[in-house]
Amino acid sequence: MPQEPGDPVELHDLAALKALAQPRRQRMLEHLTLHGPATSATLARALGLNTGSTSYHLRELARYGFVEETDGEPAGDRPTVPSAHRERWWRAVPGDRRFPPRSRQSPEMRHVMDELNHHAYAADLDLFERLQRDAADDDPWADAFPYSRGTIRLTLPELREFFEEYIALLNRYKRPESETPPGARTLLTRFLAYPAPENHTSADNRADDTGESRPS
Repeated sequence: MPQEPGDPVELHDLAALKALAQPRRQRMLEHLTLHGPATSATLARALGLNTGSTSYHLRELARYGFVEETDGEPAGDRPTVPSAHRERWWRAVPGDRRFPPRSRQSPEMRHVMDELNHHAYAADLDLFERLQRDAADDDPWADAFPYSRGTIRLTLPELREFFEEYIALLNRYKRPESETPPGARTLLTRFLAYPAPENHTSADNRADDTGESRPS
């Protein structure tokens, strides 16, 4: 069932994680998230995939609740056709999905998660670099690539609290389309935090609170 953004759901089903880890399905889910509902044919054209395999991947994503069928375009924008011949439109199901902590992952689940993360991180970085590089000089959104690299010193409970505050901040800015002002665009947000190696030098530790943050 679709989940509200504020209701975290842990994905502990290995079959669901395997379904999500498939690179083509990740691309399809990303496209649906960014561009809204689509048919298998439009997804295939946009991503350079085979329509038949795209339909199969959509059904697999739907089996585990990542996508679902939808009405697609407003009824007034398309002709009335018998349901047997109507194109099937799919949308990404929103929700706050969490992965199990690594300490609770089985060896097989860790392997699946490593594959999933590898493809996702690589695709994210490639898209960020490409869009930033290709932005036109006269595009007002050319400066819309903020990023930050820094360090903070936290305990493990503080890190969990920090992450929940970050999710709450994202949810605070989420709103229905009817309340979104003109000129707004979909923004991709990514968060990474990881402990520094324990053999950090004293000089490294003294720089912990300086960080660096760049708007573009």
